[in-house]
Amino acid sequence: MSNPVSTTAPAPPSSKLAIVAALAANLAIAVIKFVAAAFTGSSAMVAEGIHSVVDTANEWLLLLGLRRSQQPASETRPFGYGKELYFWSFIVSICIFAIGGGISMYEGIEHLRHPVPPGDPTWNYVVLGVAFLFDGASFLVARRTFNAQRGSRSFWRAFRGSKDPSTFVVLFEDAADLLGLLVAFLGVFLSHQLQNPYLDGVASLLIGVILVVVAGLLLRENKSLLLGEPAEPELLAEVVRLVRANAAVVATAPPLSSYLSPHDILLVLPVEFQDHLAAAQLSDVIRHLQTTIQQQYPDIQHLFIQPTASLAAQGARELPTSLP
Repeated sequence: MSNPVSTTAPAPPSSKLAIVAALAANLAIAVIKFVAAAFTGSSAMVAEGIHSVVDTANEWLLLLGLRRSQQPASETRPFGYGKELYFWSFIVSICIFAIGGGISMYEGIEHLRHPVPPGDPTWNYVVLGVAFLFDGASFLVARRTFNAQRGSRSFWRAFRGSKDPSTFVVLFEDAADLLGLLVAFLGVFLSHQLQNPYLDGVASLLIGVILVVVAGLLLRENKSLLLGEPAEPELLAEVVRLVRANAAVVATAPPLSSYLSPHDILLVLPVEFQDHLAAAQLSDVIRHLQTTIQQQYPDIQHLFIQPTASLAAQGARELPTSLP
């Protein structure tokens, strides 16, 4: 097996910018929401404050994952620390589910069991308006970052195919924030207009449901990334075609691949070469193929070309056309 071609590819600055923007917005909003909740006794506002605190901690965990994922490879981690980002993104999804959704539902149930008469909603309206502006600005930054990465693909296809959780986690968090703010507004407004404190508790429950649904989507995607997703079939097909174009290559087997981070692919490619090649010639051909592939596809950071005998005799299998 040949030595791998390996380089270091830091995470895109735009991803970090989206996370920092969300962290600053959520930290400021959390403080304002809790102040408003203290003055009004609104359960929905308490749920929204908890939501913002969880989001603030989540952005910090994503920044931690980004920083740790960029550590250089070492003897104990020869393929680097890229999956640190996937691990911490998975932890963030759990936090959204257990802490954000769970506590919001608990607050809603408690308010339904022990309703508090609605007070002056002025504070709530001011905070919700300010929070909507902050969260809206953060959402626009996250959406612009995500759109730059997804290109012409549809939103859901880009989300399912994305290998950068630092982008789509922030986007979904901000979207949940905006939905939660709308629900909180309706809860405060209707409970005050109808003098029905139970509606405030219902709003808190709905905020919890929103967080649980969003967390479920994120958990599924982050689990898949953490376990190791293969490279896109189109990319693998292009690499195989490039290798087969070399005159020294007789046949190739389907490549084995896995994403180690959003811009770090591990690729193993079994190749049958011409029998007449001497050892020195074979090394030169492999080195040339590695360099060519790396130049055209820089995300393939770890490339192993494995000389293999009798692929043509066995019948080289076709490259899969879709992900398993």
